[in-house]
Amino acid sequence: MNQQFEFDAPCHFGLEAVLKREIMDLGYEIVRVSDGRVTFRGDLGAICRGNIFLRTTERIMLVVGRFNAYSFDELFEKTKALPWEDFLPQDARFWVTKATTKNSKLFSSSDIQSIVKKAVVERLKEKYHISWFSETGDAYPLRVFIHKDEVSVTLDTTGESLHKRGYRRLTAKAPVSETLAAALILLTPWNKNRILVDPFCGSGTFPIEAAMIGANIAPGMNREFTAEGWKNFLPKKLWYDAVREANDLIQDDTDMDIQGYDIDGDVIRIARANAMEAGVDHRIHFQQRPVSALSHPKKYGFIITNPPYGERLEEKSQLPSLYQEIGEAFRRLDSWSLYVLTSYEDAQKYIGRKADKNRKIYNGMLQAYFYQFSGPKPPRTFTQRNDV
Repeated sequence: MNQQFEFDAPCHFGLEAVLKREIMDLGYEIVRVSDGRVTFRGDLGAICRGNIFLRTTERIMLVVGRFNAYSFDELFEKTKALPWEDFLPQDARFWVTKATTKNSKLFSSSDIQSIVKKAVVERLKEKYHISWFSETGDAYPLRVFIHKDEVSVTLDTTGESLHKRGYRRLTAKAPVSETLAAALILLTPWNKNRILVDPFCGSGTFPIEAAMIGANIAPGMNREFTAEGWKNFLPKKLWYDAVREANDLIQDDTDMDIQGYDIDGDVIRIARANAMEAGVDHRIHFQQRPVSALSHPKKYGFIITNPPYGERLEEKSQLPSLYQEIGEAFRRLDSWSLYVLTSYEDAQKYIGRKADKNRKIYNGMLQAYFYQFSGPKPPRTFTQRNDV
């Protein structure tokens, strides 16, 4: 039970520090941080707690082994040498769901997948003394990652990516993913006592993720994971314990001021439906409203938003005026801070102010920037709930 394992947790490029902090807050030891990936050490309970609690990773992968390989023969032999019988029962349904290679001598993903599968089969033939596997049992998907000739062979404990929380049944155009939205919110100084407005809320992802963060609702509470079927080495009790812990930590009495606006009424209906699925609809005020009408009487609030990028040619001509409206609305909001995720290269020009900070972010395959326009810090005596 106290045996320690290594886990790989991938995330959006540029947001590794946010995930690292999340993992440390769960009490696990960081092994290393690399581009788009954080490796940590923990017991078997980390599979359950990592999947249920972590907001900013895409999946939790149990590292079965790491080694250097410069040829396919070496890949086969070193994969075969790993203790697969400790993880895969005789009836396991297993396959290499993905092989990624970067800056390495082995670069054919399909060959890597085939060789790793064959090596695992040969190992299990010897250990179970059988020549054929029915593969009628639970799923044990493998993932292989090779970087600079170092091979990481892992078991994917998650299954469907963790950005699929289960609440977004309906989507608007070009939605930001749940994991990315959570990471960007955690990158700001926002907390549940401060106002948060998203004037381009789309499917409602930023407001919903903020409400879940503010109420301390674990993002993986209402979904299933592949590793729930791994009863041969992962006791069901560990899942029950993690869910019980998550339930105990929810702050039902939290009062928040979170608002989502969009110019499209159909989109607002989608956002409301998603918030209801997430169980946070009572914490968010959604309203059909253009960004030009954005105003608020309270001070020290936050705008966190993902406005249109103009990816389609017909939209490009509208972007200067749209970003000018964002800038004008921001200037009307005394003492607020503005955080904008966009790939529009002239965003700062038309907002009318150089960002205090900007961070390169990959939204899928699209390179974007998270522009941070900081407002003044509130005085120490300021309490949002009481002072306004």
